[in-house]
Amino acid sequence: MANLKEIRNRISSVSSTMQITSAMKMVSAAKLKKAQDAITAMRPYADKLTELLQNLSASLEGDSGSVYADNRIVKKVLIVSITSNRGLCGAFNTNILKQSVHLAENVHAGKEVDFVAFGKKANDFLGKRFNVIANHSGVYDDLTFDNVAEIAESLMELFTNGAYDRIEIVYNKFKNAATQIVMTEQFLPIVPLEVEGSVSADYTFEPSKIEIIEQLIPKSLKTQLYKGIRDSFASEHGARMTAMHKATDNATEMRDQLKLTYNKARQAAITNEILEIVGGAEALNN
Repeated sequence: MANLKEIRNRISSVSSTMQITSAMKMVSAAKLKKAQDAITAMRPYADKLTELLQNLSASLEGDSGSVYADNRIVKKVLIVSITSNRGLCGAFNTNILKQSVHLAENVHAGKEVDFVAFGKKANDFLGKRFNVIANHSGVYDDLTFDNVAEIAESLMELFTNGAYDRIEIVYNKFKNAATQIVMTEQFLPIVPLEVEGSVSADYTFEPSKIEIIEQLIPKSLKTQLYKGIRDSFASEHGARMTAMHKATDNATEMRDQLKLTYNKARQAAITNEILEIVGGAEALNN
């Protein structure tokens, strides 16, 4: 019966795990709805703002010379790696960390590469191999545009004062609850839209091109970073919900198999006891 007791303990353990994963799935599903609505609502605005910025940047012809469009020889690179604070979300964090390491060791090989971490997973992993100059894991506690804008301003300042020649963002783009796409976007310098001919004829600038550019570029950069974090936030809950759903299904299947094994072992034990009793009775009769 010791074997039966061991199986009972395993059934109890698996059932407890199943309850936890099921609860985590429901929590992530509730959070996902809100996060998905937020990124779906802001994505058209962010994309249109980026498109407008690229068009205007292409029309500058170097006359306003925005400091955010300064293409320098790339010697120092800053990579903004956006992960989560917690695990149990499948390959969500692993994919970002793999891409971040690939950029540092292959794409930017021979250059000085530093990191800015969003999420404890990025800070803990990258901090062991690279120089992480800042950790903004607390941004998820109060994820607002104003809080992200302050971080974006610090990144913009690092570029304008020459501390880094290029800044890139690595994050998971939300497609649906089961699919996240690893994205690498150039944050600074601004990438002008590649078009044929002059773009200036398509726009009427008022009050002036320079004033519009000076206001539009910082706002667009802040929005770009905020969109990346929002995308990652929605992707995290989608990935965790999917992972916990699979874990719950696996736990249910394991529990059913253990119950079947337990019933078979219990039936065998009962049969053996009956045979022993019958054998004992026959021995007494003889």
